[in-house]
Amino acid sequence: MAVKLTMSFKNASENTSSYSIDDPRPDVTDVEVQAVMDDMLAKNIFNTSGGDLVSVAGAKVTTTTINELI
Repeated sequence: MAVKLTMSFKNASENTSSYSIDDPRPDVTDVEVQAVMDDMLAKNIFNTSGGDLVSVAGAKVTTTTINELI
């Protein structure tokens, strides 16, 4: 089973940019993720082709089950 946290942001051009983290803590909370995303925006550490990240668009945890057949 693969688990991924995807954090999505709007950039200056109103396009969405996403950043993923594999295997986040199973008990990670929305409050913790929001705080990290706010910190990423405040520190302005990412620049996209559409400009700086300007707002939080959302976050989700995706769990994928892989069944090997051969």
